[in-house]
Amino acid sequence: MTAAGVEPLGPAEALDRIVYLLDRGLQPSQKARAFSNAAAIVRELGDDEVRRRVDTDTLTELDGIGDSTGTAIAEAVRGQVPEYQRRLEESTVIPLELDEGRAIRAALRGDCHMHSHWSDGGAPIEAMARNAIALGHEYVVMTDHSPRLTVAHGLNRDRLLAQLDEIAELNEALAPFRILTGIEVDILEDGALDQDEDLLGRLDLVVASVHSKLRMDAKGMTQRMVLAMASPHTDILGHCTGRMVRGRGRPPSSFDAEIVFAACARFDKAVEINCRPERQDPPDDLLDLALEWGCKVSIDTDAHSPGQMEWQNYGCDKAAAHGIDPADIVNTWPADDLLAWCASHAGD
Repeated sequence: MTAAGVEPLGPAEALDRIVYLLDRGLQPSQKARAFSNAAAIVRELGDDEVRRRVDTDTLTELDGIGDSTGTAIAEAVRGQVPEYQRRLEESTVIPLELDEGRAIRAALRGDCHMHSHWSDGGAPIEAMARNAIALGHEYVVMTDHSPRLTVAHGLNRDRLLAQLDEIAELNEALAPFRILTGIEVDILEDGALDQDEDLLGRLDLVVASVHSKLRMDAKGMTQRMVLAMASPHTDILGHCTGRMVRGRGRPPSSFDAEIVFAACARFDKAVEINCRPERQDPPDDLLDLALEWGCKVSIDTDAHSPGQMEWQNYGCDKAAAHGIDPADIVNTWPADDLLAWCASHAGD
């Protein structure tokens, strides 16, 4: 063991770990891409050639290997934990601050909102699933974006059908772990859902979120969200305000939260606690209001890479601070209970 109890890894694996930690720490995506590209180069070169280039100090002559990646590779080849990795292991850890938060995290069985490289995520479904297994999950719901969110290369009908085939194959290979089928569907301006209804009916779980026209008037936004919650296909209201609280930021959308959460309660839909540190959605006052209406919640990472799946800790502490009973958190339920709850919405 080395400092902080971190085991040395091979050079490609050390670079992979650095990518994971950069994502966990919400570091700029170009940094993660640089280390990911370097890992691919190392694998293509092979161990002997990598060591030869370390010994002859010629690693950085290769396109795609810079000073930072080259230093990390050289340290790993010498049997060391790269200094950059060591710093990230310490600086990006996400502690659970509350005892009740730790209890909620222990009760969670899955994650109901995440993305793969089928839309705007950075990893294959299998990589997301295997990391979920390592984190102790029993299931995840794969919820890549719907087609009109073109910036995310959303799933049109044919691509969604192809994804369902891939998930079926992975479920055979990864059993008893389960990848549940889903989508994060855009709530369109008229309240419709952005995917064919017959396909929505085939999915295990649907997260419905507003991604466009975020500045529309409060009356229109309220109607839009209520109509989406009334849909028999919808199960979870995703990042309800659409706000961003980091970087340049983005103000929350305007809507009548009393009416929207009343609709969630009436149709037995869950309100998502979105764990992304730049979203932190819903705000505390709206979460309290949703709880006053008796809404269930789902603690979801909205992860776009494996490292971001650890963000559930943020949501667990938030749920604990608001006194949420774990029984009211839908992803503390066994998969079959979650599926039965989702199926019950078809009668709405």
